[in-house]
Amino acid sequence: MPRLLIVKTGEAFPEVVEAHGDFEALFRQALAREGFSAEVFDARHESLPDLDEVDGLYLTGSHAMVSDAEPWSEALKPWLREARARDLAMLGVCYGHQLMAAAFGGVSDYHPAGRESGTRAVTLTRAGREDALLGALPERFPAQLTHAQSVLEAPRDAMVLARNAHDAHQALRYGPRQWSLQFHPEFTPAVMRAYLVRQVAALRDQGQDPQALLEAVTATPEAGSLLTRFARLL
Repeated sequence: MPRLLIVKTGEAFPEVVEAHGDFEALFRQALAREGFSAEVFDARHESLPDLDEVDGLYLTGSHAMVSDAEPWSEALKPWLREARARDLAMLGVCYGHQLMAAAFGGVSDYHPAGRESGTRAVTLTRAGREDALLGALPERFPAQLTHAQSVLEAPRDAMVLARNAHDAHQALRYGPRQWSLQFHPEFTPAVMRAYLVRQVAALRDQGQDPQALLEAVTATPEAGSLLTRFARLL
């Protein structure tokens, strides 16, 4: 079995944690269904682990913002660059996606069009259709999304694997075994709905219809399959 490490970069809303589990628990639940297990490292409070002890890294989402450059987040950047230099397998999600892109030479910051939330369609690029991880998915698939920041500029050597109308960088690949996703493969429909309920006021202020977004939430099995597919590729 691969030695998997989940890099915890933040906490979900308290009601989400109570009812469904925190970010790392959602990752672990998805992995356990396919017989995988993973250790957890809280990047905000623990020393950086030895990369020699790891076969694959997952980086979770967070309510923090990459552009705030918090010390714990900045400390992860050279560690991630070292992991990439070793060709260690990595899969970043949401904050992890934005942090990986920033660590490898891109720019992550607030999206000029505002927040993207709900179940949204994502489309693979030609490179995505040929990719070892994402290529097993349909060309167009639903995914759970909640983010105010995005990768505004991808690293020059990154490959864009998926996009949608809101975000040109829904999935990136940085090397043979290094990927990141703006969407949340670990989110269930119930978790997505809980996030939308929390965001009602912000979404209305942005001119969106929270009730319509809630009614449009669906299961996203194709996106969800990426967590275990990544583990199987190791």
